[in-house]
Amino acid sequence: MPGVSENISDTTAMISSPDRRKLLTGGSMAAALAALSTLADLAHAQQGRPAKAGKRMPSIFVGHGSPMNAIQDNAFTRQLSQWGQSLGRPAAILSVSAHWLTPGQTAVGIDDKPKTIHDFGGFPDQLQQMQYPAPGAPAFARQAAALVKSAPASTSDEWGLDHGTWTVLRHMYPRADIPVFQLSIDYAQQGKYHYAIGQELAALREKGVLIMGSGNVVHNLRATERGVPMGVMASKPWAQSFDNAVRDALAARDDNALMNPLGMDASVRMAVPTPDHYWPLLYALGAAGKTEKTITTFEGFQSGTLSMRCLQWG
Repeated sequence: MPGVSENISDTTAMISSPDRRKLLTGGSMAAALAALSTLADLAHAQQGRPAKAGKRMPSIFVGHGSPMNAIQDNAFTRQLSQWGQSLGRPAAILSVSAHWLTPGQTAVGIDDKPKTIHDFGGFPDQLQQMQYPAPGAPAFARQAAALVKSAPASTSDEWGLDHGTWTVLRHMYPRADIPVFQLSIDYAQQGKYHYAIGQELAALREKGVLIMGSGNVVHNLRATERGVPMGVMASKPWAQSFDNAVRDALAARDDNALMNPLGMDASVRMAVPTPDHYWPLLYALGAAGKTEKTITTFEGFQSGTLSMRCLQWG
């Protein structure tokens, strides 16, 4: 089953170019400190509860940004490392990535040894050669497919782990020793469909599966600014406006508003020109219990306009 990936070579120099926004750099440090403080609190909450397979795991959303994050040391990647430690060890990880799109169907990867997919172009050889050799989780994958009742779900061995998954997990779980499998996004569907599947998958959390959506709340590659360092504020008002609207809806747990991004804010046309990177948020949100508060583990912008907002429920 072929996936639909995108060439994002326009973002090659997202972080590596010289600093051109000192104001944002200062904000980035503040954001990083706040995020690390939040993660320290989460880690403290885990004390006395040793990680073990089968414990109830959270549902999370990761703003993955540029593939270059896989090989860079910045506030975001340091946050990922801290986050993985605070979460403990899941029995498996189910990733819903913005980069496995299957219009007209939903698929679940059942590979024993999922391949590392380098679904991007124009990046350094170091990144192109990187591998994340995590085992698959065929048994959990088949359970996931069976849990989806709102639409037909098939199993597939034609994908693997794309960069929405492995560039993030490389920092969260660098040993690549936790089973990982992906679920595809039916790109022909609207918000309620994706949220409903997330709700159906929530039962996997009770079995120790970490459910992870991976995309970006604000994602418009044509409007990114090369060389702008990671910052707490967006470089464009429309990017900040939509990210703020999502933040406020998450705080209020206004799930209905979040399922309909076109009605959230006038900035949506620029912030979400295509919904591929937004839909993963709804899988993680759907898998979250209605009474679970939204915890923001990181917020900020990469390359000026890419929202790196990261979230946790449970």
